Amino acid sequence: MDRPGNFHSKLVGWSKILLPMAALGLLSTLFLFSRQSAAPPEIPFAEIEAIARDQRISAPRFSGVADDGSVIAIAARQAKPDITRPDILTIKEITARIDRADGSNLDITATSGEVDGTEEIARFIGLARLTTSSGYEMETNGLIAELRTGVVTSNGLLEIHAPFGELTAGQVTFQVAGDDTGQQMLFSQGVRLIYRPQN
Repeated sequence: MDRPGNFHSKLVGWSKILLPMAALGLLSTLFLFSRQSAAPPEIPFAEIEAIARDQRISAPRFSGVADDGSVIAIAARQAKPDITRPDILTIKEITARIDRADGSNLDITATSGEVDGTEEIARFIGLARLTTSSGYEMETNGLIAELRTGVVTSNGLLEIHAPFGELTAGQVTFQVAGDDTGQQMLFSQGVRLIYRPQN
C-alpha cells in the first residue's frame, strides 16, 4: 500500500510532465486556428514622392490688423504654395471675417482663393458670398480684400438682399471713411433697386 507521501510525490511528478504537454497542445491549437493577419497596404513609391513634393497646409489661419483698425481673419480647409508664383498661396474653401473698429463686420466665403503676400491682398475666386452685420447678403463672381487697407471690392455683377429690398450692381466697395462715419458700402456701375417697405 502506497503511503500518502508517495502519492503526493507521484502527483507532483506527473503534473510536471502533463501540464507542460497540455500547454503545448493548447498553443498548437491556437496557431492552427488563428487567422492569418492581413498584410499592411503598400503605397507605391511614385505616390510617396508625389506626396513629398506636394507641400500643403491643412486648416490654415491668417490674421492681422489693417490700417483702418479692422481685424482681418482668414481661414481655409487647405492651402499650398503656387509653384510658379512663390509669394502666393492657393486656397480651398476660403473664409474671411473682417471686424471693423466701429463694431460692424463682414463675413466672406468662397470655394477657392489666393493670398498674395507681396501685394497684401486676398482674392476670393468663383462664387463668393458676403454677409454684413447690418443685414446685407450678397453673391458675386469674386472679391478682392486689401489686407493692408481693409478695403473689399467685388469683381463683377452683384445680387444683394438688403433689409429694405433687393439691389443689383456692377460693383460694390466696402471701406471705412476717414471722418469716423464708420463702414461705407459704395454701389456703382448700373445700380438697380427694388424697394420693399417693411410692414
